[in-house]
Amino acid sequence: MLDRPIEYLKGIGPQRAEVLKKELNIFLYKDLLTYFPFRYVDRTKFHTISEAADEMPFIQLRGFLLKMDLVGQKSTKRLVVLFKDNTGIIELVWFKSYNWVSKQLKLGSEYIVFGKPSLFNGKFNIPHPEISVITEDLLKQQSAFQSVYNSTEKLKLFGLDSEGIRKAQRNLLIQLQITDIQENLSNELINDYHLMSRFEAFKFIHFPNSNKQIKEATLRLKFEELFYIQLRLLKINKIRANTVKGFVFSKVGILFNDFFKLHLPFELTNAQKRVIKEIRLDMGSGRQMNRLLQGDVGSGKTLVALMSMLLALDNDFQTCLMAPTEILAQQHFETFKHFLKSINIKVALLTGSSKIKNRRIIHQQLLDGEINILIGTHALIEDVVQFKNLGLVVIDEQHRFGVAQRAKLRAKNSCPPHMLIMTATPIPRTLAMTFYGDLDTSIIDELPPGRKPIKTIHYLETHRLRVIGFIKEQIALGKQIYVVYPLIKESEKLDYQNLQQGYDDLVQEFKPPNYQISILHGKLTHDQKEFEMRRFIEHQTQIMVATTVIEVGVNIANASVMIIESAERFGLSQLHQLRGRVGRGADQSYCVLMTGYKLGQDSRLRMETMVRTNDGFEISEVDLKLRGPGDIEGTQQSGVLDLKLANLAQDGQILQLARQAAQSILDEDVNFELEKNKVFENELVLLQKNKPNWSKIG
Repeated sequence: MLDRPIEYLKGIGPQRAEVLKKELNIFLYKDLLTYFPFRYVDRTKFHTISEAADEMPFIQLRGFLLKMDLVGQKSTKRLVVLFKDNTGIIELVWFKSYNWVSKQLKLGSEYIVFGKPSLFNGKFNIPHPEISVITEDLLKQQSAFQSVYNSTEKLKLFGLDSEGIRKAQRNLLIQLQITDIQENLSNELINDYHLMSRFEAFKFIHFPNSNKQIKEATLRLKFEELFYIQLRLLKINKIRANTVKGFVFSKVGILFNDFFKLHLPFELTNAQKRVIKEIRLDMGSGRQMNRLLQGDVGSGKTLVALMSMLLALDNDFQTCLMAPTEILAQQHFETFKHFLKSINIKVALLTGSSKIKNRRIIHQQLLDGEINILIGTHALIEDVVQFKNLGLVVIDEQHRFGVAQRAKLRAKNSCPPHMLIMTATPIPRTLAMTFYGDLDTSIIDELPPGRKPIKTIHYLETHRLRVIGFIKEQIALGKQIYVVYPLIKESEKLDYQNLQQGYDDLVQEFKPPNYQISILHGKLTHDQKEFEMRRFIEHQTQIMVATTVIEVGVNIANASVMIIESAERFGLSQLHQLRGRVGRGADQSYCVLMTGYKLGQDSRLRMETMVRTNDGFEISEVDLKLRGPGDIEGTQQSGVLDLKLANLAQDGQILQLARQAAQSILDEDVNFELEKNKVFENELVLLQKNKPNWSKIG
């Protein structure tokens, strides 16, 4: 029944089916059944026309149609209908679809009208109301809570507004038997978590009689969604742990110990020590490590990665680190060379800009085993790059890379190398459990001692002179300044002009020979970027005007001020990343958020959050609530997250319960061999039929 094409449903037909397919991706009965309402309204109470008030969210009236007229010309044309009850008359107004609406209405008939009252020229009217002719059937069907569905202008032209979709849902549910909606949770799970049956959940989410039914139906369907995501990810993790063998790094040898005792530039934090221990145990366990390393900007992830690589070298394996940009790869290369300058380890750099002659040398030295650590960009995944014995892969800023790219690195040895995936973008707990539920997670939640929290200040454009004075004070103290402009592809030309204008304005204010300014953006060649970066690193320039190209990887301890222009155009995650470019030294650092005077509610909340806290995880939770999981991750990973009803920003508690249930089942019966667990195996097969294989996500 649920696999029937939607055109066969009573009241739909070929034309409506076509628009449902195009507008809402509803092709089959089951697609309509899982098109859920976004809110409910109480339809038990009727008002009178005399009670209409502007502050009412909606009003429900019962009365008769007196008269209807098409009034106005072209752009102002509208259908006006006079509606009467015992206390007065009100106008019902349609500005669109009026021809279709006028054909449906019958003067003199009794109707129920539902909509938002609006005051115009001293009189109330109801624009685009829901209107239904009163019949005995309608009064019987009138439930206490009426579901409201999202629609589109095109759907409304075909009578598929919220009311039209609700009628289609009713026609569908009338046809369905309990056997048509098969239960996909075990009786044990339903009883343990006090869940409603699946059939009841679908019935009451569309046509509830009480708030209690709405809550119980919503809980059941959200739990089901999140449970199967967790069951699939945790099963992958368990099977991989049991079947995918990894290289055994049994030794903690000379390289690791010498570096730790003699060359470590500063004392490790307790968080770094804990994470290194987790990684060491993982790589010595005999199973392939797939570990996500989260740590706020400046928390010391790079040092943890380096020490993990030394463990690999101690066990006679090569390692590589892949970074998303050449600037970041170069930065890592310089950092590693600095850390390892007194140790006999060969580190090489391979990027898109590497000369052909150098590439060939690197390729040969990799095969010969002469190169111990290779650092690079996407150039590392080319087929020509072959290792003698790759044992550990580190991926920095993991969200910049696709799954296929990570899988290519995984295939660089006959036995898959250990994978350490790093991110400086803190991931909310609910998102981490969903996107990376099949990875083990380590978190560095402590900054190195001596670091002062960055002071963040929000200034409006009217405070520009104060900011200029502050920059001059900081430069007089020997400090360097970043000034960052947004660069958004949709308006790249405009943004580039803004950057150039900002640069020109700063040049006027900060003139040579007392001041020098660097500029960095995507239109420069690689050599030009290198030249500008080098000047700033060597303190030849005091100000760096840039786009978000400096968001990751630029680590200059002397840069103590970050000015972010048009800060309202950045997301919270990006603002936090940019702020992390300063505060690398022991001195006080500052981040100045410059915005226009007019700010929307979301923009204002972003600025307030940045000023209030430096905690990346707290910021990520606010970001999740504002932007949703798909946006926060960049590009949503199809097949991992396809939620119809659950909301990761709000349903963390349900997600935790679902994960707990999935873990408990897998601990007892990972292959679903018990009869009571066959239902889970069947459902996973159905869900995974058309999904890509994400098991190699690391």
